[in-house]
Amino acid sequence: MTKSIQGIIALTLSAILVHGFYVILVEPNVALAQALIMQGDGEQQRSIWIILKDFEQEACLILMFWAIYLMAEKFIHIMKTNYLFEVDFFKDCDMSSAAISTVVDDLENLKGGIANTPLIRTLKVSLRRFLLSQDIHATAEVIEAECVALGNKNEAENSMIRYLIWAIPSIGFIGTVRGIGQALAQADKALAGDISGMTNSLGVAFNSTLVALFVSMILMFLLYQLQRAQDSLTVSVNDYCQNKVLDPLSRSRLN
Repeated sequence: MTKSIQGIIALTLSAILVHGFYVILVEPNVALAQALIMQGDGEQQRSIWIILKDFEQEACLILMFWAIYLMAEKFIHIMKTNYLFEVDFFKDCDMSSAAISTVVDDLENLKGGIANTPLIRTLKVSLRRFLLSQDIHATAEVIEAECVALGNKNEAENSMIRYLIWAIPSIGFIGTVRGIGQALAQADKALAGDISGMTNSLGVAFNSTLVALFVSMILMFLLYQLQRAQDSLTVSVNDYCQNKVLDPLSRSRLN
C-alpha cells in the first residue's frame, strides 16, 4: 500500500472519528448548554462544547489528527531504524577492496525495509564509489551529497504537514469572517434591543479562531520535534560513515 493511499485512509478515519465525537458528545452538550443560556446562565457561553460546536472547529480537529498521523508515521520510522547505528557492518573488515566488496554484498542482501534506510543507502553508494575510484575524497563527497539529499527529502516530505499547519488557522479565520458577517446581518435586531443573535455570531467568529490557533500551536511544536529527530538522523548517518568508512580508509592508506 502506497503512502498516498495510507494518507487518504488516515484522513478518512480522522473525519469519521471526529464527526462521531461531535455527534455523540459535542452536539448533545451544545443543546444542553444553549438551553441553560436561554434560562440566563451566561457562564455556558464559555463552555468547551460551545467553543467547539461549529464546523470550522470540527474541520480543524480533523486536520489536526491527520497531521499528527503523518508526523507519527515519520517518528516511528526513525525510531525503528535507530538501532542500525549500533550495528558494526565492518566487523573484521581490513578496508581492502575485496573486504569492502564483501561488505557491499552483505548490505545488498539485507531484507525488508532495512535496505532502503538512509544509513544503508548511504553506505552502499559511498562504498561503490570508493571501489570504482579508490579515492577517499570522492567517497567523502558522495557521503556529503547523500546527507544533503536526505535533508532535502525530509523537507519535501514535510511540506504537506506545513500546509496543514498553515491551512488550520486559515479555516479559523474563515469562521471569523462568517461569524462577523452574521453578526452584521443582525445589527438591526441589536439596535432594537435583541443582541442575542449578534453575540452568538460573534462567538462563532472568536471561537473558531481560538481553536484554530491552539491546534496550530500544538502541531508546530510536534513538527519542531520531528525536524529535530530528522536532523539528528542525518547527523548520525554522517557520523557513522565518518567513523566506519572514511577514518578507517584513511588509516589503511597511511599504513
